[in-house]
Amino acid sequence: MSLAVQFDTIAELFNNLAHKYKGKNKTVLAYKPGPNDPYVEITWDEFYQDTLSLAAYYIEFGIKPGDRIAILSENRYEWAVMDMALQLVAAVNVSLYATLPPGQCSYILNDSSSKLFFVSTGIQLKKAVEVFDECKDLERVIAFDHPQNERLLDEKYVFKFKGVLAEGAKLVDKHMAEIKKRTKGIKPGDLATLIYTSGTTGQPKGVMLTHDNVCSNVKAAHMVIDIGENDRSLSFLPLCHSFERTGGYYAMLAGGAEIFYAESVDTVSKNLIESRPTVVISVPRLFEKIVNLIKKSVEEAGGSKKKIFEWATSVGDRYAKGERGFVSIQQKLADRLVFSKLRDRFGGRVKLFVSGGAALPADIGNFFAAAGMRITEGYGLTETSPVITVSPYQKERYGTVGHVVPGVTVAIQRVEDNSIIAELSGNDYPSTLSSAEGEIICKGPNVMQGYWGKKKDTAEVIDKDGWFQTGDIGKFDKGYLQITDRLKHMLVNAGGKNIYPGPIEDMLKSSIWIDQVVVIGEKQNYMAALIVPDLEVAKSYCRQNNISFKDDADLVTVKEVASAVDKDLKQLNKKLASHEKIRKFRLISEPFSIEGGEMTPTLKIKRRVVYDKYQELIDEIYADDRA
Repeated sequence: MSLAVQFDTIAELFNNLAHKYKGKNKTVLAYKPGPNDPYVEITWDEFYQDTLSLAAYYIEFGIKPGDRIAILSENRYEWAVMDMALQLVAAVNVSLYATLPPGQCSYILNDSSSKLFFVSTGIQLKKAVEVFDECKDLERVIAFDHPQNERLLDEKYVFKFKGVLAEGAKLVDKHMAEIKKRTKGIKPGDLATLIYTSGTTGQPKGVMLTHDNVCSNVKAAHMVIDIGENDRSLSFLPLCHSFERTGGYYAMLAGGAEIFYAESVDTVSKNLIESRPTVVISVPRLFEKIVNLIKKSVEEAGGSKKKIFEWATSVGDRYAKGERGFVSIQQKLADRLVFSKLRDRFGGRVKLFVSGGAALPADIGNFFAAAGMRITEGYGLTETSPVITVSPYQKERYGTVGHVVPGVTVAIQRVEDNSIIAELSGNDYPSTLSSAEGEIICKGPNVMQGYWGKKKDTAEVIDKDGWFQTGDIGKFDKGYLQITDRLKHMLVNAGGKNIYPGPIEDMLKSSIWIDQVVVIGEKQNYMAALIVPDLEVAKSYCRQNNISFKDDADLVTVKEVASAVDKDLKQLNKKLASHEKIRKFRLISEPFSIEGGEMTPTLKIKRRVVYDKYQELIDEIYADDRA
């Protein structure tokens, strides 16, 4: 669990790593030029030279310490060069999600007063050209790729990255002294990046993270997770999100590990086999999809295959919970017959899965543990750099988010009067602290400097004592932090009962029939749900039973599909309190998505958008109550 080098700033991390691996032909990053091409590996020497070249270009262009530079790009090698060159010259990285529409790009560019704008593909360059004249401080756009529409390059403010890098290479000697001066002058409290919240409500806010915010969090992560020089990760979560930035990028580099870039989110399954990572960092959605695919294939196979799978899962679960003796012999057979094939889907070398960004359903974590592939869950927010807690390795308790990380303190605050009812520091373990439920608040070097240009918003979430209000509801359970839900997501039914929809939704998604779900019921007499069924499961069922349907929209009207969902709901309702039970539901054929506006770029549901979009369906559900 040791760091490859010592550092207090991101620039120091980069320089010390480059020096450590100089001349050793050590791979740091890798990418695929095309879908059928093998991975191209970049050494530390190459990375260092390209980064120096771009840093020299920044200085020649007139970038000063503290200036903001924006990037709109998928994860790729150029992203890392752009970022590390900024860190060397003490400038600030402003990251935009590649899925953002032009209007939101314009808002962030103006809000941050960015001077340069790096973009990846022709699609992103088109957005930049569209908004350029709206952005008062923007001076140049730098494109990584040559666009199909070459007319986009006719704009005098558009430059190609390769040309910029070549120009910078000629300026390294001229500006080397200034680069060293700036790097040395960076203080841990200086601003390193603005990461804009993806915003489930309202306009995004620029979260100001300092070098110390990020570096302290990387160091804390390395105290609880073992990442070293022999490790390799596959990077596919957006680098503009703090979870991937800290965990999948800076923390990997800090351990001397290699980072291989996925071609896209859609090619992750293929790239896992090609890159053979030892570490996979993901949001729960990936793990949920894998389990649902496995369950679907087992259901379709039926017979002996289904019985073997269920037997193997039962054995694996008992083994994961500590049973040995004859179970150990059974586990070896179960592994050979079932679980080794699952590991092969991840390239065969994965030693560590890390889940974050949203709550990991307990049944998903338990399934992977039974298969001998434990998932370490982390919890945090962009405003906390992001890690607040991490599950202790091989002591995971699924349904909780683990222990508070070293250097950070978490408290539970009573919602009614804001009094602190429990407090636990990452340095206090071992601990068996349990508490009542309340809002989770956090204090430590990982807490952001504030929201860019928004002192009032900052004061609303960071109190005078330095406590950050997470907006999440939870409690301590024998030293483990357990999340109940978001405070803002809380529903209050007609009887005044407080209901948190998140845990209910997680449980409902354990059904192979349910892909996505949003629980509703604010000020109503009962809870209901809008459900996107697993369309592939539904289609397979209809074909096997000779039930005709025209398309996805027609599929959700098939009474047999609705009956199957209803049957699972009735079973799952038995696990819920009376006021939490789902009494009615409606099926939706169109999955919630980023493109549709119902999900943030980090795959969180925008509940207000869903409510507005499906208001007629919601009204229909509760029509009888209003009659």
